[in-house]
Amino acid sequence: MNDYKVKDINQAEFGRKEISLAETEMPGLMALRKEYKGKFPLKGARILGCLHMTIQTAVLIETLVELGAEVRWSSCNIFSTQDHAAAA
Repeated sequence: MNDYKVKDINQAEFGRKEISLAETEMPGLMALRKEYKGKFPLKGARILGCLHMTIQTAVLIETLVELGAEVRWSSCNIFSTQDHAAAA
C-alpha cells in the first residue's frame, strides 16, 4: 500500500520534465545540492511541510531529500496543486 495520494500518477513523466526545467531556474537550490553532494548535512532531520504543491515546491522537496532529510509533504490548497508535480 502506498503512503501517498495523488490524483493521477500517470502525469509523473511530465512532472519529471517540468522539474528538470525548473531546476535550471533555481540556482540557489542547485548550488546547495552541488556543495553538499554526498555530505548529507540534514541527515536525521525530519521535515514536515504544508505548502502549495507546485513544480518549484517539488524542487525544494527533492533538495531537502538529497541533503539527507526525511520529508513528508501535504498540499495546502487543492486548487493550487499542480497534479503533475505531485505525481512526480
